[in-house]
Amino acid sequence: MRTFLPVLLFLLITCLSYGQSGKLKGVVLDNSKKSIPGVTVLIKDTKIGTQSDSDGVFELSNLNDGNYTLSISSIGFKTKELPVTIAQNEVDLNTITLYEGDEILREVLVQGESENKFSRNQTAYVAKLPLRDFENTQVYSTITNYLLKSQIVTNFDDALKNAAGVENLWTSTGRGGDGAGYYSLRGFSVQPKLVNGLPGLTNGTINPANIERIEVLKGPSATLFGNAVSSYGGLINVVTKKPYVGTGGELSFTTGSFGLNQVTGDFNTALSKEKGIYFRLNTSYATERSFQDAGFRKSFFVAPSLSYKVNNNLSFSFYGEITQAEQTNPMFLFLNRTAPTESKNMKELNYNYKLSFTSNDLTLQNPTQNYRVEMDYKLSDTWQSQTLISKSATSTKGYYSYLFDYGILGNDTFSRFLNKQNEYTGTSDIQQNFIGDFKLGTLRNRVVLGLDYFTATATSNGTGYAFYGNVTPEGGSSGDDPFTPKVVETTAYPLSTAAVDAVLARQGVSNAKSKYNIYSAYASDVLNLTNNLSVMVGLRLDHFDNQGDIATGEDNYNQTTLSPKLGLLFEPVTDKVSIFANFQNGFTNVAPALVGNPEAGPQTIKTFRPEQANQIEFGIKTNIIRNKLNATISYYDIRVKDQVMTDPTSPFNKIQDGEIYSKGFEIEVNANPVRGLNVRAGYSNNDSKTTKTDYTDILDKRPLGAGPKTLYNFWANYEAPGGKLKGFGLGLGFNGASERYAINYVSTGDFMLPAYTVANASLFFQAENYRIGLKLNNAFNKEYYKGWSTIAPQTPRALLANFTYTF
Repeated sequence: MRTFLPVLLFLLITCLSYGQSGKLKGVVLDNSKKSIPGVTVLIKDTKIGTQSDSDGVFELSNLNDGNYTLSISSIGFKTKELPVTIAQNEVDLNTITLYEGDEILREVLVQGESENKFSRNQTAYVAKLPLRDFENTQVYSTITNYLLKSQIVTNFDDALKNAAGVENLWTSTGRGGDGAGYYSLRGFSVQPKLVNGLPGLTNGTINPANIERIEVLKGPSATLFGNAVSSYGGLINVVTKKPYVGTGGELSFTTGSFGLNQVTGDFNTALSKEKGIYFRLNTSYATERSFQDAGFRKSFFVAPSLSYKVNNNLSFSFYGEITQAEQTNPMFLFLNRTAPTESKNMKELNYNYKLSFTSNDLTLQNPTQNYRVEMDYKLSDTWQSQTLISKSATSTKGYYSYLFDYGILGNDTFSRFLNKQNEYTGTSDIQQNFIGDFKLGTLRNRVVLGLDYFTATATSNGTGYAFYGNVTPEGGSSGDDPFTPKVVETTAYPLSTAAVDAVLARQGVSNAKSKYNIYSAYASDVLNLTNNLSVMVGLRLDHFDNQGDIATGEDNYNQTTLSPKLGLLFEPVTDKVSIFANFQNGFTNVAPALVGNPEAGPQTIKTFRPEQANQIEFGIKTNIIRNKLNATISYYDIRVKDQVMTDPTSPFNKIQDGEIYSKGFEIEVNANPVRGLNVRAGYSNNDSKTTKTDYTDILDKRPLGAGPKTLYNFWANYEAPGGKLKGFGLGLGFNGASERYAINYVSTGDFMLPAYTVANASLFFQAENYRIGLKLNNAFNKEYYKGWSTIAPQTPRALLANFTYTF
């Protein structure tokens, strides 16, 4: 027996060791036979998995004998499932090819150390087909969810501070029609109007609880996206969180200065594993008070999403965002654009920025809904059909007021005007894309062919604006209406709903409804002439049908525009360095105008061509040291022509002859120099001016929407990867801008907002299932301002604390 037991034990251990000696290995390539790093390789229904290395190679060892299904997935590629049998030996799968497709259903990622958490190398939205940043001739910034978490970001304005060359002009007012925030980008104003590559609206600030990443596309982008959602400076695309294979989520609570309290939840589960149906829900409730004497915002947000993978060829997805928000509209000081300003800077203005000049009794409600349905069907290994439908609806109800310096009463007196808003905007969009990846001879083509129908309807049932007292920047008040001859020394204008309603009762109520439609067709091809040289060619045919006020046909008009795009990219060092150049186009539809001297007879309608903006850009992108250093350096030159302006020889005529010139350069760096350290930095310099116009007030002047000439941002985040301090980390960073004009017309003189640099810092502890963090914004309590013919004080020092539990 003593002899038999050791032999039995030896045989048992041998059998166990042989039973777990199976090994799987292979290499993952794309359709052009290039290796794909970071691919998730997962054995289904287990927690066993790995990721491919920089050469696309993966290996799984110590596997029991048996039959398995191997799931191989990567963002931007179609998931592949392979049956595998292991029987006490090594199974070499050799090469596995993944075909590119949209980001429909994300596989759960195997936990591991990411090389560069502040950058993202591939997206299916920027080019409307899966394309690595390194292969794209267009410049864009990506703000990842990890970056937002490391900074404890609770609002959209703070999120966009991470994109090089982007500056907030003014925050969301909640006003109907254009209540979202405005940002300067490459010398032009832009609003966030794109969600997952489709039109999405908001009359309030965008909730970051459902943001997977933000993509800021630089330069005119009308060829693929049209002019309804883009500007000459670029566009902003918000990519939302999507369902993934698995069950999990997180709960998070953030509290901080000025009454900030925010609870967010994220839950993902399978409704049917067998049928491939997965559901994800993101939700948030937040309240926040102003740093001023009045002002608040509260919002409830819920975002359901559903993915149904019918089979390997067919997938459906549904995404929704529903927001209920109430806020006081922020009170900017609007400077007069036609009369001289009394003060030339903040010191002369003597502004008490702690005064809000409003009341918590006067609020706006901003319910917003965005819905999208996507259907992807694999026609073959080289072609995919993508059908997209989106609907958006946003409303504004409540009291909106503004302060304007009419230059009549003197002493930098700002008159308050307010109305009662009752506005609605709704949009619908239908797109049909055919996406191909194929070879003609030896030349690889990645093609998107698309049709797009977009319609927008707006209704206005608000009151007219009523005068409601005056204020001075230091806090004085009076009741003298600047537009009446009578001088009123003192009059009480209480900021209450009852008092305001009594004044607005004498105002008329509008009943207006307008609508326009856009019909478009577009095509784009990324053609690989060699392994290192590619060309991107694109063209859009856009037909704009304006129905204007639906009660009359007098304001109807339509225009048809061609919008081309061309890019060239060369990789002197394959997958490491790319040199690019591009030509990009944007346009704006211009309404007809009445021309002719009315004293000489009836005026006539004159039509115009669409206004055009063309960009020439070149630069370099790097992806070196195994994705540890991603950098983009670019120079651009944008020229806007065909602006409609008054004829210098006749005030009764309009000519299409105005021009704007905007040029500059940008640098953006994402680095992971050592394990645990991620760095993001950006710098931009923009020179912008109106070069041709008969309106001499702005000739050779920098447009107010161009923002500051110089912008810079930096953020470094370090998390100890091991040792006794494992999980502990800190973050340090700053944002800054050069001085900029709040107003700079010849007739008004200049009002200059000062330059600023704002520092931020954070401390955190990251454990397996939870994270605790502290964030100090505006650490040195810098007093600074932003504006666009306005003066808007920014938030002083604020401390935030966050606790997040992951399950």
